Amino acid sequence: MSKRARAKADASVVVMVRMVVQDDGTLHVTVDGAPYLPAEFAPPWRRASFPHIVDAISDQRPGQTLRVDVVEVDGRVITDYRVPPKPRRTAPAPAPAPVPAQQHLSQATETTSEPARPRLAEFTGSGFVPGEDVAVAIVIAHTETGPDGISRTLIDARYLDHAPTREVILLGRISGTICIGQPT
Repeated sequence: MSKRARAKADASVVVMVRMVVQDDGTLHVTVDGAPYLPAEFAPPWRRASFPHIVDAISDQRPGQTLRVDVVEVDGRVITDYRVPPKPRRTAPAPAPAPVPAQQHLSQATETTSEPARPRLAEFTGSGFVPGEDVAVAIVIAHTETGPDGISRTLIDARYLDHAPTREVILLGRISGTICIGQPT
């Protein structure tokens, strides 16, 4: 097996992704030093392409950590890591306890109640890089910005019952933009 094939199969190898922002806003992308180009006849990569590029590279290298270095026009380097999710183990479902014969009849006549639906609260913030990953804190989820740089999240309002201030934080993983407020 070649060294390159072993690297692709080894989950401990970190894949180096480098994105250099050009003066015109396009991105020059390399993966482990090799050029990573958009599809034939597609427009050049732009900042808004960032999440799509990272997703595509991650899909091509399943189970491997990506180190993403973004080199800004002014020379600043922003480094982020995309770590693959750990496989989840599911516990076996407990076997149902036997139901006495008398309860079978009473259960057949009872109506079942529906599970409680979440109460949703919305919070919106702006100033993010279009398409960037945005953390939602009390960190229960992540969302992504739209092409206009605005991030919107819907939160189960029951989570807010555990936060004395009832505040939510949106944190841009690329831009560093932070929006703090109370959802509607």
